[in-house]
Amino acid sequence: MHFDFGRLLNKEPSVQTSVEMPVWKRAVDITCSLAALPVLALFTVLTAIVMKFTSPGPVFFRQERVGFQGRRFQCYKFRTMHVGADRRIHQTHCDHLIQSNAPMVKMDARGDARLIPGGRLIRASGLDELPQIVNVLRGEMSLVGPRPCMSYEYEKYTARQRGRFDALPGLTGLWQVSGKNRTTFDEMIRLDIQYAQNKSLLLDLRIMLRTFPALLVQLLDTRSKGKPGAAPVRGIAVET
Repeated sequence: MHFDFGRLLNKEPSVQTSVEMPVWKRAVDITCSLAALPVLALFTVLTAIVMKFTSPGPVFFRQERVGFQGRRFQCYKFRTMHVGADRRIHQTHCDHLIQSNAPMVKMDARGDARLIPGGRLIRASGLDELPQIVNVLRGEMSLVGPRPCMSYEYEKYTARQRGRFDALPGLTGLWQVSGKNRTTFDEMIRLDIQYAQNKSLLLDLRIMLRTFPALLVQLLDTRSKGKPGAAPVRGIAVET
């Protein structure tokens, strides 16, 4: 299943220099985030209980990311990997995706010994991103927008590619509902820039509605790639 909003946007991406976030976007972010807090609280308690018995260590994972117009911030997630991470493994994987322009398949797509019990399912369902509601309430992220990247990824972007940072990073976005792991790095950049230049309340609502079907496809992909016979990834890597 592939959702392409290019026809809806009907514009080619170009470099922008000055951007302001619309008032309606902040209002939607705050309203929806506050409404979701009870769900986040419940899931946090359940996750903490599971981790206590399956994986010693903190429930939450915090990592510096790059967001709106290159600003750094601390991004929150539920921890899905064992404690003790090595950034170099993920950095090498990112470099390969950027240089080869191959489909952006996650490192854990075929099974990963680094993940805690249930970690692969949590990541595939997007539940590990729920703590980022805190980032949304703080104004560092939005519900809809490009995903925030790591600092070393940002340094590799060209001036044009950094146009994707003319929108607040989001929990879901145009790229996520347009194929995500089935797309290439160049396609991700194109979709993110398109969104940054054409964001609207209608587009955000359309993306939100497409998010759940997109997550279902991602879960099915993860299930098929995680079947017996798929080679597991070994070692320890940073959360992504």
